[in-house]
Amino acid sequence: MARLWIAAAAAFALDQLSKLVVVHGLNLDRVKEIEVFPPYLVFMMGWNTGINFGLGAGGPEVMRWVLTGLAVVISLALIVWARRLPPLAQVSAGLVVGGALANALDRVIYGAVADFLNMSCCGIDNPFAFNLADVFIFAGAFGLILWGERKTA
Repeated sequence: MARLWIAAAAAFALDQLSKLVVVHGLNLDRVKEIEVFPPYLVFMMGWNTGINFGLGAGGPEVMRWVLTGLAVVISLALIVWARRLPPLAQVSAGLVVGGALANALDRVIYGAVADFLNMSCCGIDNPFAFNLADVFIFAGAFGLILWGERKTA
């Protein structure tokens, strides 16, 4: 289980550090957009009060706390479940937990999730922003699909 905790702590810390540096250090929350390597990488400020891609955004304030609680409950369930998983699946679960709790902390502190990464390519103009926590959640979920079979006794 140490693998899960290390992966979760690393994902959580990297996400929160990236938000401190980009959102606050580079003042993205004020300037709204910084072209880093356009169109492949643009820092574009977005405050997501909804779920992925802003689904459910603009809902009542209680949804902030419902989504925060849901992230905590799912993380706890994933931790319990991961105890029976092979090592790579435990790392994957840790990535999901760290990312989910990092986004939950954003909701507690800011009332919304701080999204700032925008990537476009090949004539496709992506209007959405995301953050490192989202990357860790996606990578962890993919890892759970690949390596999430239970250990055989």
